[in-house]
Amino acid sequence: MTRVAIIGGHGKIALRLAKILSDRGDEVTSLIRNPAHRDDVEAAGATPVVADVENLDVAGIESVLADQDAVVFSAGAGGGDPDRTYAVDRDAAIRSMEAAAAAGATRYVMVSYFGAGPGHGVPEDNSFYPYAEAKAAADGHLTASDLQWTILGPSRLTDQPGTGRVTVGGDRVAGDEVSRDNVAQVAAAVLADPATVGKRIEFNDGDTPIADALS
Repeated sequence: MTRVAIIGGHGKIALRLAKILSDRGDEVTSLIRNPAHRDDVEAAGATPVVADVENLDVAGIESVLADQDAVVFSAGAGGGDPDRTYAVDRDAAIRSMEAAAAAGATRYVMVSYFGAGPGHGVPEDNSFYPYAEAKAAADGHLTASDLQWTILGPSRLTDQPGTGRVTVGGDRVAGDEVSRDNVAQVAAAVLADPATVGKRIEFNDGDTPIADALS
């Protein structure tokens, strides 16, 4: 049994992941900002904890992550406000990494996106630019840390039913997409697979069973 904390616990991927993890016997704690989301989190089999990581300092996040084995960062500002994007997707993410290390939750999985990084190529006048910059900074901080990290890079997200099959790697092209169900399944798989530590895994929906694709 692994104790997993999901930051951004009411997100669409997070709720799916909580259900997968709890069904297989893991103990899941989901951090949420809005107390009204408690019921949804509990229905997914997780324990809700109200913790606004956007406004908590490292010590505050560390206190919530005490006794956890692993952390999944699946929070996001949702776009629209560049200041909030940097505050959540960069600054809060980085504080959560430092808090995880301090709390001893050394396994850390980041939900990023396909193509993230310093060479993301998004122009400054594009509304996606703040998110691309925030993720580049957060992912870079994570890879430079001593955490046992894995970065997930799904392509465009859909709500199609998951197939449990993906294609890993390659170049992202127009029209590539991946279901949130499959992203949650990949996240659950990497948490159980030490061989994925230290890897960035970019993927789309595909034809290869997830376990085989990750190997």
